[in-house]
Amino acid sequence: MISKITSGFWHERLEVNAQRAIFHQWEQLEGSGCIENFRIAAGDVDGFREGWFFADSDAYKWLDAASRIYASHPSPQLATVMDEFTALLARAQQPDGYIFTYNQIHFPGTRWVNLQIEHELYCHGHLIEAGVSHFENTGRTDLLDIARRAADRIVEDFLGKGTGHTPGHEEIEIALLRLYKITNHKPYLEMARQFIEQRGRDPLFALSIIRQNSSVDSRGKYVQQKKLEYIFTHPNFKPFQLPLGNAAKKPGNTTLRWYASALSGKYFQQHAPVRKQVVPVGHSVRFGYLETAISMLARESSDKTFIPALEKTWECMVMHRMYVTGGIGSLPGLEGFGNDYELDPDYAYAETCAALASMFWNWEMAQLTGEAKYSDLFEWQLYNAAAVGMGLDGTSYLYNNPLTCRGGVSRKPWYAVPCCPSNLSRTWADLGKYIYSSSENEIFIHQYISSEYDGGIATIKINSELPWAGKVKIVVTPSTPNQFSLNLRLPSWCDGAETHITCNGELLSVSPLSQQSEMTASGYDPRDGRWYPIHRSWKSGDVIELEFEMPIRLRRAHRKVKGHQGKVAVTRGPLVYCLESVDNLEMDIFGSTIETESLESVLDTNLLGGIVKIIGQTKTGKLLTFIPYNLWGNRGESTMTAWVNE
Repeated sequence: MISKITSGFWHERLEVNAQRAIFHQWEQLEGSGCIENFRIAAGDVDGFREGWFFADSDAYKWLDAASRIYASHPSPQLATVMDEFTALLARAQQPDGYIFTYNQIHFPGTRWVNLQIEHELYCHGHLIEAGVSHFENTGRTDLLDIARRAADRIVEDFLGKGTGHTPGHEEIEIALLRLYKITNHKPYLEMARQFIEQRGRDPLFALSIIRQNSSVDSRGKYVQQKKLEYIFTHPNFKPFQLPLGNAAKKPGNTTLRWYASALSGKYFQQHAPVRKQVVPVGHSVRFGYLETAISMLARESSDKTFIPALEKTWECMVMHRMYVTGGIGSLPGLEGFGNDYELDPDYAYAETCAALASMFWNWEMAQLTGEAKYSDLFEWQLYNAAAVGMGLDGTSYLYNNPLTCRGGVSRKPWYAVPCCPSNLSRTWADLGKYIYSSSENEIFIHQYISSEYDGGIATIKINSELPWAGKVKIVVTPSTPNQFSLNLRLPSWCDGAETHITCNGELLSVSPLSQQSEMTASGYDPRDGRWYPIHRSWKSGDVIELEFEMPIRLRRAHRKVKGHQGKVAVTRGPLVYCLESVDNLEMDIFGSTIETESLESVLDTNLLGGIVKIIGQTKTGKLLTFIPYNLWGNRGESTMTAWVNE
């Protein structure tokens, strides 16, 4: 049961997503040659394949996003593009279900040769997810049939195989588990279980990576030579120039650390069996997808032996390896995790897709354990580490997300690796599913987003003023007058003394928040989130009103985080704020020292579409203006910092 988002902050962004972002992304996929690759593979046109070997996945994620968007924004134009692309995929797919344009075009007859690097299974996973989403949102089976043929090919080729037959970039596991959920076809469940259970069990993994890396290089050189030959014989062919990515400041030992991580298996989460992986390591997107899949498998199979490692890994991430925005991935060269407390804001990679992967994991953990801290982190990452990835126009994006930017990072319409735009779009389109959950005798409200929900035992309507104001109104209409529990999440950013709850006008008691014994690296602690259950006999039209006070809070990093002494991150409600140069002309935003007692929040209806900004003074009496971190970079090239001198 998915809720409908009705108004407010997220409704506005979902409209941009459906009306502009999804069509912009298709234009970019066409312009970059990604869609043309499938036409070449299908034999529809002559041409030369463009893009990375994993480029197929970008098209599949777009189709996944379009399918989800179509459910709430049915558009004839979108339907036509989806239908035509689905028909193209049917033509490009080989009779036995295999579809991977890199091999089909450049190395026909070859498949599954470099599983850790070339992302065949990853691409198939996104195709399968698109098929599931399309079926769930349209009721049609044409794309699902393509997805099932691909899944059946994988089961036939991999089920029962050994430790060397696992993917390097996790995603297929999530896809197979989603497919199993709608088909109840056991081989899909068993295939996902095998991919998960076989990780970290290959004693010769380092040798395998060396061999595969050599093969990838050799194949790449072959493709480049064929491209030169094609250009020579087709003088009118104009190869597409993939745009460069954003700059990322890297530590001096980046290359050495990448090799150490890759050869040890940590980069791929192949260093240990999953029940023994209790520290987040390696590529942060792959990590997030793996943890999501393990959590899904634990729920689907009722295997509780996965839970201790999942909980320890999450705790380690939150305590030692996560930025104040909820972003993860501190090393640009690895696109992944550094050591404990290695959270330099200049080096922060914090890829948008990594934030999304962590959100998927947190949702699964919330369902698996019932604990509020996971929904709390989901909210924080949603508003900060993820929302920053898409511009207000829906056509400009950030890939990496530093917390201090001295130049070289700006929003762009597309990237050489455009994994984030469509990943954002599919998540935004499905945002309604992350607001509520319910059972026979209780309903949980995970997020305070204006929406409507039919939970079976009752329908719920929320009107929320977040993130700018703390007022939330909830109207409960039970299917029949009966008793059940309505569980409200009290967010970590608001103490019990700052939370006022009434039921039909009667003030309810809220206990103070107990303090955590150990400070997190970033200064933000989702463990302070908790549930507030209201158990009563509900009648139609019962009203719950919440008012969260939203004072400005200064977050301080743990003393072990280098370079943060004397600095604070300014937050209000669920939002992290930052200084951007465009608002602070002729000011040194990196050297200025803020008088913290001067900070105040101000509604500005003209700035960035209407926001609550924070203003304050420096020690010398000059004005500083803070905006939400997720909105920086919307006004052209600029510099920015989320950590300021106190």
